[in-house]
Amino acid sequence: MLRFVYLLACLLLSVPTRAADPPPVLTYKDMLARPAVTGGLRLTYGSDAQQFGDLWLPSSPGPHPVLILIHGGCWLGDVPAFDLMNPMAKALSTAGVAVWNIEYRRLGQDGGGYPGTFQDTAAAIDHLRRLAGQHRLDLSRVAVAGHSAGGHLAVWAAGRARLPADSPLKTPNPLPLRGVVSLAGIVDLRDYRERGPSACGGPATVDRLIDAARRGDAAYADTSPGEAPVTDLALTLISGTRDIIVPPTFAQHYAAKAGGPDLRELEIDDAGHFELIDPQSAAWPVIQAEIRDRLRR
Repeated sequence: MLRFVYLLACLLLSVPTRAADPPPVLTYKDMLARPAVTGGLRLTYGSDAQQFGDLWLPSSPGPHPVLILIHGGCWLGDVPAFDLMNPMAKALSTAGVAVWNIEYRRLGQDGGGYPGTFQDTAAAIDHLRRLAGQHRLDLSRVAVAGHSAGGHLAVWAAGRARLPADSPLKTPNPLPLRGVVSLAGIVDLRDYRERGPSACGGPATVDRLIDAARRGDAAYADTSPGEAPVTDLALTLISGTRDIIVPPTFAQHYAAKAGGPDLRELEIDDAGHFELIDPQSAAWPVIQAEIRDRLRR
C-alpha cells in the first residue's frame, strides 16, 4: 500500500503544471477609478481655457529642479488624461522636484492639432521663465517627461531648436532642457501611423494631428522626432514589455535610428502602458531614478 502511495505521488509530481497566468496590467479605467489626486497650483500660460498647468512645489525652500510633465491620451480632446499625471507629480514633488504638469489644446478642441498642439507645448515650457523667480525654480536643471502621445511631444519639444526655419512651430530661444524621459512615447509618427495598433484611432489620428490632408508627406518634417532624430539628446526611452498600445518595438526602432552616447532604451518586465505613470507600480523606482538622473546632467 505504501509503495502504491509513493508511486502515485511520484506520478502526480511528474505531471507538468501550467504556469500561472501573469497578473493583469493596469488599464485606463483602473486609473480613472482611483481617487483624484490634487494639490498643484493652477496657473495659466495663455488665454485659452486649455492653456494652463499645475505647478507642484516641494516643501523645501529651493531653488528646485523642474520636471515638465506632458500627458497622453492620443492627442484627443475627449480623452481625460491631464489628471492621470497628478500621482506622478505629487510623488516627485514630495521627493524634492518641482513639477509643471501642463495641459494643451488637442484634436477636437478649438485650435487643437497643427499648429496649436505644438505651439501650446512650446509656450507652456517657455512659460517657466516667468514662474522661476516667484516659485524658486532652478532653470539650469529642467527636464521633460511625457507619456504616450505626451512622450511624442516631450521628445519633439527637446528638439525645437532644430526645427525648419520656415515652420510656424519655430520659436526663438527655447528653454534649454537637460534631458527627456519618454514613457511609452509615440516618438516616430510615421512609424506609428504605419505599424501602430488602432488604440489611438489608427492613421486618421496622426493625419489630423499633423494636418496631412493639407500639408502632405512634408507634414512630418516639423512634427515627428523620428524624421531626423537628434543624436546629442540626453534621452531615456522606457517601455513596458506588456504594452499593447505603444509596444516596445517603437522605442527600439527609434533608438536604432537615433543612437548617440546619451540615449538609453529600457524595457520593464510585466509592465503595461499605464504602470509607467503609476507611483504604486513596480516600475516606478526605475522611472523615478531615470528622471532624477536626467535632472542631474
